[in-house]
Amino acid sequence: MNKSPRTPPSLHSLFGESQTIGLIATYGRTAVVEAIRATLDAHRNGGRFTLTTAEILNEAETALTRRFTPSQRPVFNLTGTVLHTNLGRAILPPEAAGLLGATNLEFDLATGRRGERDDHVSVLLHELTGAEAATVVNNNAAAVLLVLNTLALGKQVPVSRGELIEIGGGFRIPEIMSRSGAILREVGTTNRTHPRDYQNAIGPETAALMRVHQANYAIEGFTTSVPTRDLATIAHDAGLPLVEDLGSGSLINLERWGLPHEPTPRESIQAGVDLVTFSGDKLLGGPQCGLIVGRAELIKRLNANPLKRALRLDKGRLAALETVLRISLDPDDMARRLPTIRLLIRTEAEIAATANRIAPALRSAWPDRDVAVEPCRGQIGSGALPVDLLPSVAVTLRGGALDRLAGELRALPRPVIGRIHEGRLWLDCRCLEPVEEAEFLAQLPKPV
Repeated sequence: MNKSPRTPPSLHSLFGESQTIGLIATYGRTAVVEAIRATLDAHRNGGRFTLTTAEILNEAETALTRRFTPSQRPVFNLTGTVLHTNLGRAILPPEAAGLLGATNLEFDLATGRRGERDDHVSVLLHELTGAEAATVVNNNAAAVLLVLNTLALGKQVPVSRGELIEIGGGFRIPEIMSRSGAILREVGTTNRTHPRDYQNAIGPETAALMRVHQANYAIEGFTTSVPTRDLATIAHDAGLPLVEDLGSGSLINLERWGLPHEPTPRESIQAGVDLVTFSGDKLLGGPQCGLIVGRAELIKRLNANPLKRALRLDKGRLAALETVLRISLDPDDMARRLPTIRLLIRTEAEIAATANRIAPALRSAWPDRDVAVEPCRGQIGSGALPVDLLPSVAVTLRGGALDRLAGELRALPRPVIGRIHEGRLWLDCRCLEPVEEAEFLAQLPKPV
């Protein structure tokens, strides 16, 4: 049936077409019926029908493809930001894919009795941080919320004004403190906070002192802050716990790979901090979660809070976290097995080699563009080491309508995400590993 009929064909006749049979095999009969009916209804025009059978089925197939294609898809991150919040932050190692079937999530195999889900990671966190105990929730904001709600509900928590941060997505320390039920007591000034500022703020309504790592910005110049060990002494002399939000929370000193230093939970525990919170999907290189390590008595109180159940991790993320923590037990092999570390420590020469291998294909795909390989600077991302930029190499594309070009790259089977800057589209090659290059190149438009 190739001519445009004056009335729509019957569903029965359309179901005899080979294309329809293929669609049913892929999407199921119910979904195909709905798609064809919607197509027919959309094109009724005063009793005259204008589509051919092929056009009906093609439009229905397009609608079915759109409906059943997952909205969350793998992409090529060529933005230059390794831990890109909008692109899922840390890339999990393959062995951290998680568990799908029944597991011993809350079952003690030795005793045959109910177990505790956090036990799968708490021993590892004790070994990696030196803390007495640990617990885990669904992200670091939840960790801060749980700590403050447990220790400081209706009471004051002094925090330096220079640490009242806002991170991506609108997470603000003052607001999370308010939602937790704690009362923020600002001390010091934006650039200078002294021991006396904390000491003068402590009173009968004080529940804890809190330090927040300046993860996504830096104050330079005429500045003063209280060292963590001194702040712990002030808190303990007053009979109070010290809480520290580390944010990115690298478990290993990054200096071993030539990266700038980032405070670790172990350093905080050794300095006297009573509870440390940090993220699992940033420098730790794991799944989204919030980790809390510290004194066993305080962790026990956190676990008794009804909020803990609302914020706990599922079995898949716990399994992924456990895998990443076990990888972290061997720092000598982390750079090979943990994608986050592997990408952060790639050399300029390695990145330049990738850029030079893909540049010719990009020139062929867009012959009207000026394509070049150029040095650039990337960043770790997600608030980690904000003033330290990573030397990198990018393939750049010049020419008009860069927004359209960026859209064409995003429309590829595995979308390519770059950044437009200074009249060029930059494709930073730090996060494009050699094993992915073939897939990247295969999907580029072929020259006519």
